[in-house]
Amino acid sequence: MVSTLPTLSHNLAAIRLDIRTLQPQLVEWRRTLHQYPELGFREKLTAELIDRLLTEWGIEHQTGVAQTGTVAILRGSSPGSVLGIRADMDALPIQEANQAPYRSQHDGIMHACGHDGHVAIALGTAYYLSQHPEQFAGTVKIIFQPAEEGPGGAKPMIAAGALKNPDVEAIIGLHLWNNLPLGTVGVREGAMMAAVEIFDCTIHGKGGHGAMPHQTVDPIVVSAQIVSALQAIVSRNVDPLKSAVVTVGSLHSGHTYNVIPHTAQMQGTVRYFDPEFEGFFRQRIEQVIAGICQSHGATYELTYQELYPPVINDRQIANLVRSVAEAVVETPVGVVPECQTMGGEDMSFFLQEVPGCYFFLGSANAAKDLAYPHHHPRFDFDEAALGMGVEIFVRCVEKFLAGK
Repeated sequence: MVSTLPTLSHNLAAIRLDIRTLQPQLVEWRRTLHQYPELGFREKLTAELIDRLLTEWGIEHQTGVAQTGTVAILRGSSPGSVLGIRADMDALPIQEANQAPYRSQHDGIMHACGHDGHVAIALGTAYYLSQHPEQFAGTVKIIFQPAEEGPGGAKPMIAAGALKNPDVEAIIGLHLWNNLPLGTVGVREGAMMAAVEIFDCTIHGKGGHGAMPHQTVDPIVVSAQIVSALQAIVSRNVDPLKSAVVTVGSLHSGHTYNVIPHTAQMQGTVRYFDPEFEGFFRQRIEQVIAGICQSHGATYELTYQELYPPVINDRQIANLVRSVAEAVVETPVGVVPECQTMGGEDMSFFLQEVPGCYFFLGSANAAKDLAYPHHHPRFDFDEAALGMGVEIFVRCVEKFLAGK
């Protein structure tokens, strides 16, 4: 279904001439990346394009960071503080349904979350700053990160020293966001995106004939009770004023009408904003599963993974981004101050290391049929957001480094 989000025109006058002139190139880079999407830690063509352009522009950079990542360094007119900018660059295992001339040429792989746009915006920012070093003091490190969609490239990049030499003092990043219309920015201090945890559970029962259930331990019945009971964790163990989600997204067991199977497998995810819940859901979910299995004479195997912590924005850096956004988009409608999502992002690991802000840049345009949700096979966005993203990043650089 196509979104009915309203369309707001972005403030073109707020985007400086040099960046407006760069818009066709931003579109070209983005469309090239869109045609040749790559999965996490396999972004070789993407990394080659980034390397070629940075080399052409004479920008100092390091390749092969955490396998396919790149870190570029832009130095201003004089020494000063160091601001990081992060852009993820991987695609998703989705078959694209769009028929645009720049549709994916890689079967079963698609940029369905806007990371192609993130790379284009970061490249545009790098190019502009390289041409105007006199407009900022200090240093900007632009981090092109692999594998955000999985298994996660932020931690390996941090471990490889992406935030060091010179040491990043604050970091910003954006996500093109089709849940907001073009001409808007979502930014807030505190929790912006949720922690991501996942679990796999196998219930071991005793199979038998469907007409003689008393001779069995039915793993389907056990699983059904577990799925229902897990919903009570949020409704009865979590403060109603706080947000959390427990979802069982997969449940498989059995193959035919009259056979009770031996096992059932389920998979699920947990989301929350408050870091105080770290470890809580792992413990509580296992208690629920163990108790129900014991009451039925079943056993279980549970694997639980805490993938990404919540994205927590620093107040000072969020206020900086908000002040910049208010100058670039139409206000007051253009800045959405309490924008949150239970989606997750490994930008959270960077924000655990240094203060920073991750924000949403509205990119939907229903009038152009560019409002399908993220991870949809027809996802696409209004490319007018690209120049706006560069302008916001550049202004953040100028304001942060000037303020320091």
